[in-house]
Amino acid sequence: MVNVALASVGLALATPIMLVFGILVKLTSPGPIFYTQARVGLDRRGASRRLSAYDRRWRDVGGQPFMILKFRTMRIGAEKNGAVWAVSGDSRVTAVGRVMRRYRIDELPQLVNVIRGEMNIVGPRPERPSIFSRLCDDIAEYPLRQQARPGITGWAQVNQAYDTSIDDVRAKVRYDLEYLERQGVAEDLMIMARTVPVMIFRRGGW
Repeated sequence: MVNVALASVGLALATPIMLVFGILVKLTSPGPIFYTQARVGLDRRGASRRLSAYDRRWRDVGGQPFMILKFRTMRIGAEKNGAVWAVSGDSRVTAVGRVMRRYRIDELPQLVNVIRGEMNIVGPRPERPSIFSRLCDDIAEYPLRQQARPGITGWAQVNQAYDTSIDDVRAKVRYDLEYLERQGVAEDLMIMARTVPVMIFRRGGW
């Protein structure tokens, strides 16, 4: 209830900013304004899950899949050769997209995901299913992140920039597991407050 209420207020306040950047995206680069992508959400089954050939959920993707909503920051076809690690000055990112990434404005449409119940405002960042599977092979603790609903911001995001290597992911997993131990309304409000200077002062945004 707290997440939906805050997301509704946040969406109302952010609407003028979103309208401006939506128009800029449309005017400066061909393609859609928004970008949707499958992500792995909350794992409701817990540690005692049983996989069976007769179970409609027999294909374990780590959690409930959902479609995340973001402003498009890359040119059309930017990932036709597959996903790659984030790099500073990525040539695939549009001029408007670069501004949105610096101030994390591209994440604002995810308030809709929160209202739908697919995400929280605070939680581990959701990953796409194919990358999730690879990271589970490389990092044993990675699936534990799915015990919390994924978030727009999180303890890992306010402490570290975009992932550029597997070591960055390992560091973020440690932050995510710390959050799982302390999560609650007070902890979430503290992380939300720490997210504001991250956005304003462009900490970790490319």
